[in-house]
Amino acid sequence: MTTVDLTITDAKIVTEAEIIEGGVACDDGRIVAIEASEELPEGERVIDAAGEYVLPGFVDPHVHLGRRDLGFPEQLPIDFETETRGALHGGVTTIMNFIEHGDPYLPHWDRFIEIGEDRSYVDFVHHAVISHEHHIGEIKGLIDRGVISFKMFFNMYKYHDIDIEPCEVDRVLRVLEILSNAPETIAMFHCENAEIQRLMEQRMRDAGRSDLVAWREASPPIAEAIQVDQVGRLTKFSGARSYAVHISSTEGVDTLARYQAAGVPLVGETLVTFLVNTADEDIGVWGKVSPPLRDEQHQQRLWEAVRSGVIEHVGTDHIATSKEVREGGEGKYGNMWDAPPGIQPGLEFFLPMMLTEGYHEGRITMSRLVEVCATNNAKRFGLYPRKGVIAEGSDADLVIVDTDATMTIDDDFFHTREPRWSSVHGREIKGLPSHVILGGEIAIHHGERLVEPGIGKYLTRGQAK
Repeated sequence: MTTVDLTITDAKIVTEAEIIEGGVACDDGRIVAIEASEELPEGERVIDAAGEYVLPGFVDPHVHLGRRDLGFPEQLPIDFETETRGALHGGVTTIMNFIEHGDPYLPHWDRFIEIGEDRSYVDFVHHAVISHEHHIGEIKGLIDRGVISFKMFFNMYKYHDIDIEPCEVDRVLRVLEILSNAPETIAMFHCENAEIQRLMEQRMRDAGRSDLVAWREASPPIAEAIQVDQVGRLTKFSGARSYAVHISSTEGVDTLARYQAAGVPLVGETLVTFLVNTADEDIGVWGKVSPPLRDEQHQQRLWEAVRSGVIEHVGTDHIATSKEVREGGEGKYGNMWDAPPGIQPGLEFFLPMMLTEGYHEGRITMSRLVEVCATNNAKRFGLYPRKGVIAEGSDADLVIVDTDATMTIDDDFFHTREPRWSSVHGREIKGLPSHVILGGEIAIHHGERLVEPGIGKYLTRGQAK
């Protein structure tokens, strides 16, 4: 009998469509067989899954490495090593990173790829953020380089002191018209209305408010819904395809559903943080994200949208910011208006929190969890069937989960650069990776990392779905 590099036996193999009892054989980095355990070829290494679930490695569509405010691209090599290390421990084996800064992209694109391949623990692709006028002129060149996803901050942040030029309807339409002639591409949108946000924030400030609920009130659901509505109209008018990132509210979901019912190619993403946190928790500036955490009613609607298919994608919006920068020297309950927004370190708690609050709470089946956190993300961004699925010929990126393992999330849980704060500190989780396999190589074995940085590869992409 032929010998293969690795077999996993006595497993419940999860795909987006079904759960298969048996085992997986991996050779030369790929899955070569899915059979009953006794029918698998002999493996040089064998892992007995002991009846546990085996998932495809999670594919995170929404990651920010090399933050602009911490120095880009100087920060990029550091983040690639530390944050993807946490991703690997957490069972995320592919990330999609946003390249976002004011300089032209094309002269440096090879360097952005080289940095990741030198330092990453997981496979990766880059999205391009169209944050300045000159980036529009680079779109066709980036498409020639295999970039198929382009993000715009639609209207938001124009009143903030950051290096993003105002992005209004005319700029959005120009980009969509370019992408409509490249059917393999997709436009991504941060949807918040800056005028409403500015007005409401000033009211909160005038009232002396600087708490997490005030941050929620400073960007009400209508601010999201207005921009999602405009994206839907512009998508239909232009003939392009669009993806609304981090939908946070009932109104955002309802607007998205209306355009989908009309046949407009507009899809939605939410964040694990929106599914597991609310602004009513006692987490201070650690809970600041844009758009904001909302209340339990909105959270329930998001779970419903994930189950029903209105929202097809879940990601993290992961950043890497030190506790000192996050708190601004004022502690966990410091000035909300001065704290930088973002989720830290979402890559590592993504899978455990989806198991804890999704699967174990009966909000989502294991197959649907795989579909929205792996399969759909790979399909949407041109990586399927190489990624996001357990199938013959796919990359052998696999996660064996111990669904009964419990742990308290604290500083010792994380393997990222900054383990001292997160939106889920102190939470009890149920369900953790026992093994993480990347490209057929055992990378994590019961919490022990067996690989070095640079194992991750930059991925070429096909057509977005």
